[in-house]
Amino acid sequence: MAARRILALALSLIFAALLPAQRKEPPSQTLPVLKDPPAAVVADTARLTFHVSPLSAKGLLTQQTRDALQALLRANHGAPVVKLRAFVAGTGDARRVQAIVSEIFTDKKQPLPALSTIQVGALPLEGAQVVIESVSEEKKAQNPNGLAFLAGQHAEDAPAALARLEAAARAANVAAAGMLRVTCFLGSIDDAEAAGLAASRAFPSAAVNFVQRLRLSAGSAADCEGVGRRGNAGVNTPKLIFTGAQMAFGTQDSDLRLAFERLEKTLNSLGAGDSDVIFSKIYSLSRAIEEKLPASRNPATILIVEGLPSPDASMAIEVIAAAGK
Repeated sequence: MAARRILALALSLIFAALLPAQRKEPPSQTLPVLKDPPAAVVADTARLTFHVSPLSAKGLLTQQTRDALQALLRANHGAPVVKLRAFVAGTGDARRVQAIVSEIFTDKKQPLPALSTIQVGALPLEGAQVVIESVSEEKKAQNPNGLAFLAGQHAEDAPAALARLEAAARAANVAAAGMLRVTCFLGSIDDAEAAGLAASRAFPSAAVNFVQRLRLSAGSAADCEGVGRRGNAGVNTPKLIFTGAQMAFGTQDSDLRLAFERLEKTLNSLGAGDSDVIFSKIYSLSRAIEEKLPASRNPATILIVEGLPSPDASMAIEVIAAAGK
């Protein structure tokens, strides 16, 4: 009996040695909740610079958005980004842009910029799904006499719209070399090449961006807007407020009014109001919505676009306002 017990004990020890060591389950990790971009950011007018991300057809929307943001951060040389405007084409979920912006800026321990995301019909590179414009705040003064924000100039084609933008720039005391960024909303993406040639002749130093407003739009009509450095006669607003896009949900007058009221509350929280708005950009999804919009008391670019990040949204508005009065 004793021999059997000894044999059984030996066998149990051998089997125990052959069994793999029991692994401890690692503690479950809870990913931090990503912060939403701020509703608005205040920046020093004199120190603002403007960039447009390069187009890429590599990967899908997530990779292209990451690559575009990394390119902008390199171009800014570490300067804080105060505003981003992303144009998304294709079938990717535009809501991903906000999450990626939050991830990248949080990882780099940089303040989140205000953000607007707009869905458009197409970009001038096959396979490209996103292009992003940035406004950043440099350490040194770049615009000693302030900036002029020029509303979209509408014409039958992009070269004509750019010619009108050139005239508007002259009237605002912005030299051709002082135009910093130009964005053209095209009826047909096939017109991007002609628009690029016309823009390089008119504004040789500007960062340029061309997007097709609607996927199924017809014709060559275009709207071109810009921002430029004022000359010596300009009036400088020391600080500016850049808001993200405030969306309206629903098509009733009350729905649209609520979006404007939310926007005004954002401005009020920073010591500004509707009378301080110097430039507006309004994106609607139909002509019927556009016709319901109140008349703008300041320069405005008003466009019908392909879509907005929320499927329930009918319109979005973003503004630039004077701060610190």
